Amino acid sequence: MHNTDWSRRSIVKAGAAGAAGSLLLPNVTLGQPGASAPSAVRVARPIDANTRLRIGIIGCGGRGTGAAVQALRADPNSELVCMADVFSDRLNSCYENVLRAMNPDAPEEAKLEELKSDRVNVPPQSRFVGFDSYQKVIDSDVDVVLLTSYPAFRPAHLKAAIEAGKHVFAEKPVAVDAPGIRSVLESAALAKQKNLAILVGFCWRFHGGMKAVFDQVLGGTIGDIVTAHTTYYTSTLSKRTRKPEWSDIEFQMRNWWHFNWISGDHIVEQAVHSVDRLAWCFNDKMPTKVITLGGRAARSGPESGDVFDHFSAVYEYDDGRRGFHSCRQIDGCPSDNTDYIYGTKGRATVNGWVPTLECKDPSGKMLWNFPKETKVLDMYQSEHNELFKSIRAGKPINDCVRGTNSTMMAIMARMAAYTGQTVSWEQAMNSKEVLGPSSLTLAEYPAGPVPIPGKTKFF
Repeated sequence: MHNTDWSRRSIVKAGAAGAAGSLLLPNVTLGQPGASAPSAVRVARPIDANTRLRIGIIGCGGRGTGAAVQALRADPNSELVCMADVFSDRLNSCYENVLRAMNPDAPEEAKLEELKSDRVNVPPQSRFVGFDSYQKVIDSDVDVVLLTSYPAFRPAHLKAAIEAGKHVFAEKPVAVDAPGIRSVLESAALAKQKNLAILVGFCWRFHGGMKAVFDQVLGGTIGDIVTAHTTYYTSTLSKRTRKPEWSDIEFQMRNWWHFNWISGDHIVEQAVHSVDRLAWCFNDKMPTKVITLGGRAARSGPESGDVFDHFSAVYEYDDGRRGFHSCRQIDGCPSDNTDYIYGTKGRATVNGWVPTLECKDPSGKMLWNFPKETKVLDMYQSEHNELFKSIRAGKPINDCVRGTNSTMMAIMARMAAYTGQTVSWEQAMNSKEVLGPSSLTLAEYPAGPVPIPGKTKFF
């Protein structure tokens, strides 16, 4: 989606009737009916130890379902009161799965109407469907909003939530292009002004073992950091065959991982976790520029969309150091999700899944390790625990700038790969490229051409 004519045209043909209204993306003023009032007026209501926190969820896929359950478990005096999604089947599935999760002792064969919970109070009139459904949740009497919809929508959803005075959990990535990044940074600043929480879902930052090993890495156990290489090698994500009744947009959204304008490509949507840990290795100092090799060697068919299947990025810093990230989504190849960090006194090997969390000197002698048998709290639960704890304490977490910077690192690497050019941090931040249409309905919208390095232009 690199400013070709087709990616800029307006959508004029109405699609399936399942989605009402339209979503305006971050470079366009949010002007839907019911849009939030001026930001100076909309502030969070006072919250104390006895306040029953009201939660709304926007985006009811698998991650959204998990986030809803984790939010409820994070604070015993909270309830889910409203839900929104573009598609009714996703919303209904999410509602049922959350309700079952809050009834752990109920038999599997129990019917939905037999399940009860005073923590899940979402009557049919509070289950909103359509592109404008996010605003209905935000306009509801909620305290905390979970933003777990498609990444392309995150900046607009965050902007509306913060303007309305809501605390926010925002899943990563926070945007797919530079205009979205700039919008998110504005929302982060406004949240700080209003004393609102924004916690971005870089869940490894909340993993006990990961925090312990990075304390060692940044605390000098392996000396001064010289370089690091983070990886995210995995197989292709699932695909959904197009149904006859699906419009272009619905087909792409049902296969959203494979379309750049919705996901940002897999380096932004999935491997951004490893990019975030690369930023962590360098103490969250941002690079000055990046050059990236990337392409599409093993993807085919309409379900594969227009994204690449491999990237290899070299980030350069103002002190001359370089950091490396590589990722791949190709079936039949070895998997790896390890960070290799090198210092003046040794090296660290970091893999939270195995887990391998250790520091060694140049000879291979163990300097420190996190025992594999040590149990740590699920990182997805941990991030919600920290969020709700901060809201209760009146000291809301706002790590949005950090999360936005990590997202931008992934976006600039994609820009460099698509164009074949070296891209500076300044160029990336000032890019005017907007992925996708300016307004959206379930309508016709052909997939874009696969970018060609050396021919695709930077904007």
